[in-house]
Amino acid sequence: MIRTPLRPLASILNARQKGENPELIERENIRLRHEETRDRERQRAEGRLLVIGAFFLFAFVSVGLRMGVMANTEPTEPRQASGASIIAQRADIVDRNGRILATNLLTHSLYAQPPIMLDKERVARELVAIFPDLDEAGLLKQFSGARKFVWVKKRISPEQQQMVHDIGDPGLLFGPREMRLYPNGKLAAHILGGSSFGREGVRSAEVIGVAGVEKTFDAFLRDPAAGGAPLELSIDLTVQAAIERVLYGGMKLMNARGAAAVLMDANTGEVVSMVSLPDFDPNTRPHALLKGVASDSPLFNRAVQGVYELGSTFKLFAIAQALDSGLVNPSTMIDTRGPLKWGKYKIRDFHDYGHQLSVNDVVVKSSNIGTARIAQMITAERQQPFLKSLGLLEATPVELVEAPGARPLLPRKWSEISTMTISYGHGLSASPLHLAAAYASIVNGGLRVTPTLLKNDRVEAGARVISSETSAIARGMLRAVVVDGTARFGEVEGYEVGGKTGTADKPKERGGGYYDDKVIATFASVFPANDPRYVLVVTLDEPVETSGKEPRRTAGWTAVPVAAEIIRRAAPLLGMRPAIEQGPPDRLTLVSN
Repeated sequence: MIRTPLRPLASILNARQKGENPELIERENIRLRHEETRDRERQRAEGRLLVIGAFFLFAFVSVGLRMGVMANTEPTEPRQASGASIIAQRADIVDRNGRILATNLLTHSLYAQPPIMLDKERVARELVAIFPDLDEAGLLKQFSGARKFVWVKKRISPEQQQMVHDIGDPGLLFGPREMRLYPNGKLAAHILGGSSFGREGVRSAEVIGVAGVEKTFDAFLRDPAAGGAPLELSIDLTVQAAIERVLYGGMKLMNARGAAAVLMDANTGEVVSMVSLPDFDPNTRPHALLKGVASDSPLFNRAVQGVYELGSTFKLFAIAQALDSGLVNPSTMIDTRGPLKWGKYKIRDFHDYGHQLSVNDVVVKSSNIGTARIAQMITAERQQPFLKSLGLLEATPVELVEAPGARPLLPRKWSEISTMTISYGHGLSASPLHLAAAYASIVNGGLRVTPTLLKNDRVEAGARVISSETSAIARGMLRAVVVDGTARFGEVEGYEVGGKTGTADKPKERGGGYYDDKVIATFASVFPANDPRYVLVVTLDEPVETSGKEPRRTAGWTAVPVAAEIIRRAAPLLGMRPAIEQGPPDRLTLVSN
């Protein structure tokens, strides 16, 4: 910057020549300099005021716009920013027709903050009146201690919430909860399994599956990326309810300890109904047994976890393999003289069937000796891979978390005597679900069926296990068992039922050996027998039919009538019309000319 001197020499000399006062020049220069400085400061101040004004204008406009946006949005509760978020939303579970099996219900939890309670003794007393399962002394001890937070109830109903409100103490507070609700109670309990709370906070809780499909598909049901799409199961809620009702009545009528039933689509493997009794309510799932026999617990799924010797129902597999291998045909005569001795073992029939039976009659009359002789023709080397192809030597792949642990019990050494006893259902233990899938594979034309609890509109054909011709012969034999054999009580008019009975002595829980008066009675049925659409397996644990002079325990007297009533109730619900036989054509009678 160029600075102008206050007393320039040229101006001073010029003023003296003119006789003027030189000091006036300095004064004038000082005045001009002051005016220049004042103008410059004024411009600077005006610029600052302009900037500040613009800032305040922008701030007021921003606040106004934000207030407008907030005024036009839905009000929401503030959320805590710190900590990991808890995903509480869980997708519904529905049956094959879209009916709700499991859903969510918004409820509340109850907790207390003792430091701000007004009357702790009164609060404890009135809470026990609302929740009788609470302990008044225990509550008062928690309220009187040093704790600042106490859980009272993880879930309460709206009615209970109102009663707690009426207590009127500021130390009782509520937190929102999304609980899992099973609106059908015990219906399909073993399939659904149940749920519980995982991570919990005051404002939310994580719902996790603990058993059944709830646990198997836990990740899918909790996945926000699924968009809330429900899990569609293959079961039919109406059919499930009908079968549970009939099976429960049959279990009580036959004085059985427990029961199981599996209804399966013979072509797709879809499980339309699966029942295990006794059962439980997944809304109030009981605790697991810590001692005793596992099957005594209502949580035990007899249809999947219960592996039993299924008796003569296995005879169909030996006969089908022998027929398919060309070893026999339906009219081949088999030596049935007994007892059949093998080393120290003796194989006997329930009745004396004479010296010989045809292969067809071996099935119809359920001859152990005849089946064992056919098994000797098959040999262990061929029997084992055949049973494996039917899925009878490994855990079922059904979508239940309990299924992988329910592996069939196999003989330690698969000897010739093992081959003989397994052919008529002793020495190998499997579940009713195993049996249903294996029967479906035999009667549907000979294609392997894989059981599933998921609705599946497009199912790929499985591997072939027997020829379609052998499958047709097997279906005819099963029909003959109901018409002329051990399952006569299984006839249901209009539905052409076929099936095979099985009665196996029940093994002792401890010490080995078998009970003399306890059996597992099973009936594996198909309907209609000429073109099977469904397979039904009914198993009763320790049944006793007492209508006669002596107690009867065989499947023909116990499991078969129950299965027949199930088919009679369920078939119309499945959309199956009864096939009514046509009588002779009506004759015209001349009444007048």
